Amino acid sequence: MRNVTHLIYADYNATTPLDPRVLDAMLPYFTERFGNASSIDHPYGHDASVAVEAARTQIAGLIGARQSSEIIFTSGATESNNLALMGVMGAYADRGDHIITSTTEHKAVLDTTKHLKNVTYIPVDHQGRVSISDIEAAITDRTILISIMAANNEIGTVLDINAVGQLAHDNNILFHTDAAQAVGHIPIDVQGMNIDLLSCSAHKMCGPKGIGALYIRGVRPRVRIQPFMYGGGQERSMRPGTLNVPGIVGFGKAAEIALHEMASESERFQMWSSRIIDTFTRAGAIHNGDPDKRLYHTISLTFPGIDGKAIINHISDRIAISAGSACTTQTVQPSHVLLALGMDTEEAHSTIRIGLGRFTTTQDVVDIIDAVSTAVKELGMFNASG
Repeated sequence: MRNVTHLIYADYNATTPLDPRVLDAMLPYFTERFGNASSIDHPYGHDASVAVEAARTQIAGLIGARQSSEIIFTSGATESNNLALMGVMGAYADRGDHIITSTTEHKAVLDTTKHLKNVTYIPVDHQGRVSISDIEAAITDRTILISIMAANNEIGTVLDINAVGQLAHDNNILFHTDAAQAVGHIPIDVQGMNIDLLSCSAHKMCGPKGIGALYIRGVRPRVRIQPFMYGGGQERSMRPGTLNVPGIVGFGKAAEIALHEMASESERFQMWSSRIIDTFTRAGAIHNGDPDKRLYHTISLTFPGIDGKAIINHISDRIAISAGSACTTQTVQPSHVLLALGMDTEEAHSTIRIGLGRFTTTQDVVDIIDAVSTAVKELGMFNASG
């Protein structure tokens, strides 16, 4: 196995390292506190059940849910997206069959909608923003769900989900948001934003992999979901199966930490990302996404005339970055997000993504700038210095 301990990790959008505080919270539930949360007739199961409910409360607090029972645990945001879209379309089939989404959604949404019959895909502008008027124009008397992501995983653009939620509720339509990249990084208030369903994942916020959640509004309106898995009554029968207690405990702890630290983290990320963006755009690179309404830890840069994978390979012994979504980089196909912005294939292939995070340091930022600057210079573009 290749030694990666010396690498600077700058791919936080793909996944995040586990916070040691989260690990400490999880460890007892692998060993002496190993009970099944559904076996509440004895202390082992009762202890696990109490821990699960505490984590549910922590996650509800992070997103402003009215009650903890509105949090349903899943294996991750991909499953949450599937459950939200397929579950709503099944439960409300008597009311309609039309869903509205955008062209830059995560593949977990776009690939799910391929299995639905009546879908409208809203285009985005060159900064990745959707037009509220375009969404409004797409609404029909058969529309039962609008699904728009809170923030884009490749370019970092933060969408105006507050306006989308208001539009949906004004038209008696449910609103779902894939908030995997947003939760724990920017404030989310499911009540104030009129969000009916929200998908999130622990490993995007220094929690463990393999655990996620779907927020399902409980009142005004009470959202119904048709499950697509069967075999038990766990999670209000919406997502059966033995609960991943250690993962859930870790998710809860990660949510608690994020609630208290996201503001200070955001200040650091804004300072660092502005430095990176300014350095390379002054030298001729192109910053992708909204320059202001963005995730400050997410940086997408296009280096005209240079293959992004060549830059990545050039610095792979020092810095870990990516060409885009970890869910699509196993293919040679250009990013659907970048193409939706109006890029051609060559421009899309000339793009890299830098993801900062909790354990990034100022020196890491200096080294990232230095490494990428050296790479693009030697690959024939320009010389940049931070």
